[in-house]
Amino acid sequence: MRIAVFGSGSVGGYFGGRLAQAGEDIVFIARGEHLKAMLEHGLRVDSINGDFVVQPVQATVDPASVGKVDLVLVGVKAWQVSEAAEAIRPLLGPETVVLPLENGLEAPAQLSEVLGAQHVLGGLCGLFCYVAGPGHIVHAGTDPFLKFGEMDNRRSLRVEGLLDTFIRAGVNAQIPPDIQVAMWMKFLLIDVWSGVGAVTRAPVGVWRSLPETRRMAEQSLEEIIAVATARGISLPENALEMTMALYDGLVPQSTASLQRDVMQGRPSELEAQIGAVVRFGRQAGVPTPWHTFIYSSLLPMERRARGELQFDM
Repeated sequence: MRIAVFGSGSVGGYFGGRLAQAGEDIVFIARGEHLKAMLEHGLRVDSINGDFVVQPVQATVDPASVGKVDLVLVGVKAWQVSEAAEAIRPLLGPETVVLPLENGLEAPAQLSEVLGAQHVLGGLCGLFCYVAGPGHIVHAGTDPFLKFGEMDNRRSLRVEGLLDTFIRAGVNAQIPPDIQVAMWMKFLLIDVWSGVGAVTRAPVGVWRSLPETRRMAEQSLEEIIAVATARGISLPENALEMTMALYDGLVPQSTASLQRDVMQGRPSELEAQIGAVVRFGRQAGVPTPWHTFIYSSLLPMERRARGELQFDM
């Protein structure tokens, strides 16, 4: 299978690397020093499941030079999806499948608007992974997984084929019964972890142990569940308890990527995560006081990171 990995950072680099290691025909869309390092020295992945190097690497900054592919894995940040969709156009043939792996809920709709809904699946992933340097990915924790499916939950031949491809590569891949529910459950986990972590600037082990911030997390989860219900998404009755149990099982020093971006002054996925709950709640007439507070509190730093505001710290 010919596969383009659009966004070759931690997520794209890891899953693309595993597919390449398994013998799939992979081309990475990357740029800058990361691209240069991969072309010169290969892609190095240090993993708790076994280190490996992909060499030589097919990689380019120009999607138009690649030609048509069978699958596009989209691994950019959520706020980059709309721009990425335009750049993905040259990769599409009549049967090309586009699989977004972003945090958040809106990537499939954003990609469909540009590329056509017939090409786009729903998807999500989980892993603790980061870029240690140009051409170097570190998978430091959590058994990586992928979940994907047709947006109408049909068990299509193309989805079954992708499942076989990922399983052959040793990736824990699943087709959930309801991809929308699966995406919202992942959203529950990452959104509140990101928001509470970013506004408190504390790792999960701290905010889950303080009664005040633990209750803040629980009430934030209740807001998302109410918004999901208003949008016709039937989450499990114990969704809140399940998510809190996952927080309790995390390594105490764990932080979410949005939290790290905010604390390090980088643009973050604030709009795609916290902001999305505020927007969805407003559209559905569901109050979201905690999300509104967190969003408003983080907005000045987000605007500063994007060069839209200037102020000293």
